[in-house]
Amino acid sequence: MGLIHRKDAGTSVARLPSPQSSGDEKVSVGADHGHDILDSPETGLHRGLRSRQITMIAIGGAIGTGLIIGTGSSLAKAGPLSILISYSIVGFIVYMVMCALGEMATYLPIQSGFTGYAARFCDPALGFSLGYTYWFKYIIVTPNQLTAAALVIQYWVPREKVNPGVFIAVFLVAIILINYLGIKFFGEIEFWLSSVKVLTIVGLLILSLVLVLGGGPDHDRKGFRYWKNPGAMKTLYGTGDTGRFLGLWSTFVTATFAYLGTELVGVTVGEAQNPRRVIPRAIKLTFWRIVVFYVLSVLLIGMLVPYNSPRLAFATKKATTGASASPFVVAMIESGISGLPGFLNACILIFVFSAANSDLYIATRTLYGLAKEGNSARIFARTDRRGVPIYALGLSAAISCVAFLNVADDSRKVFTYFVNLVTIFGLLTWISILVTHIYFVKARRAQGIEKHQLAYTAPFGLYGTYFALGFCIVIAIFKNFDVFIHVPDREGGENFDYVNFITGYLGIPLYLGMILGYKLLNPKTKGWTPMTADLYSGKAAIDREEEEFLANKAAKQSGGKSGGWFYRNFIGWLL
Repeated sequence: MGLIHRKDAGTSVARLPSPQSSGDEKVSVGADHGHDILDSPETGLHRGLRSRQITMIAIGGAIGTGLIIGTGSSLAKAGPLSILISYSIVGFIVYMVMCALGEMATYLPIQSGFTGYAARFCDPALGFSLGYTYWFKYIIVTPNQLTAAALVIQYWVPREKVNPGVFIAVFLVAIILINYLGIKFFGEIEFWLSSVKVLTIVGLLILSLVLVLGGGPDHDRKGFRYWKNPGAMKTLYGTGDTGRFLGLWSTFVTATFAYLGTELVGVTVGEAQNPRRVIPRAIKLTFWRIVVFYVLSVLLIGMLVPYNSPRLAFATKKATTGASASPFVVAMIESGISGLPGFLNACILIFVFSAANSDLYIATRTLYGLAKEGNSARIFARTDRRGVPIYALGLSAAISCVAFLNVADDSRKVFTYFVNLVTIFGLLTWISILVTHIYFVKARRAQGIEKHQLAYTAPFGLYGTYFALGFCIVIAIFKNFDVFIHVPDREGGENFDYVNFITGYLGIPLYLGMILGYKLLNPKTKGWTPMTADLYSGKAAIDREEEEFLANKAAKQSGGKSGGWFYRNFIGWLL
């Protein structure tokens, strides 16, 4: 795991005895569990992410093309009620995942993140598999975002005029530079990019509400008209209730993809200032983000655009990203508004850039965490004087060059394949976090750690975790159900869509194979029982640094107000 090396900690929590660490000695987190990789200036991260940056990243971190664009294809496929149900259910699942992660992260904010929790609370094999699964996800999703950027640019510059590889190279160099310049620079850039994303979504929601109430140029108060005609649910691959259910189920994949990346807050704990205070507030904001940004968005879109709209069908067939495929643009056009698609496309470009930037950050820190735990080459744990894991960054950035497949293949096909791969890896990550939380709760109960001794506890307890775990498993198994049925108009005319089958399910045997392979190569390794799970290594050091942070904070506050006028009046209240 590595030494917990902190300059800042968080709000006060109950001090628990730490039998595995005492005094001022260096603590090797998990040393009693087979790990002995100590922190040093050459392998330590810097805690440069401020409270406001974590908060804004939590609000806007996962807002991307999945929400602005993906809702259009789901609406055309299944109808407004179907997307409202799927986005609400998956949103609740995501909140359960975040609560589970938050309980562990606030108790012991370690640099290796949730891969470290899996290794020390559950089984080292699970930590190994989760770490690489998560890394695979983000070395895939980064070129996925670069692919999306190339598609967005084609709104203004067709690929026949300028090769998409040019724009991919520009974006790739930019995000590498931002990540290389250090966590403080990265945090500030992401803060303002997330701010733009939040303002864009809020603006679209206000505009959509105005249009629903008849405030558009057509002065047509639509209400729930389209839920009656053509209807609330559209049938898919069948008729009657069966067709409606299959239509509903097909939207769960899109909803899952839209929420991927929400767990970013769990990765940032290793470089966050005051994590025990910031993380719980970020999780609470995640709940409101889900309700306001996602659920309210799909509700309003379902009221503004009928699922059989010719404009919506044309948009979703001709493009997979960009303003022309956004249901918000279709809603504007249906209401008589013109001239906004270009502006929205520019906003989407910012969304994609922000997503690619944070995705490369996560890929780098995940590989760094694997190296810190001894599950990857030690060189990937080395950092420069700014605390940047430069070798992990270099490898993750090099793999991102896969995005240059756009040069030789159709961007839409590549984008679809990436979405398939990313979704299954994301689901497996959520499943692993939930399983780890179950083991953590059982371990803390067995070792006498009460709820009131924790900085944060999951509000629904293990009941919410078990519910979310069951639903994630079902979605992972049946998410690509349509590859098993005969679709007459399937692209390519194939009875069995083997490409989507492989990309849709490749992650499952890879995930299980890594667990089994780890067990075979390390036959003496066993899973932890509630009494042997390591809940204490490194905690004494964190508690001491927390006390130092609180003392320094009190000294600073006694000197007067902190932060600028804008921060105090418009951002500080969130914290």
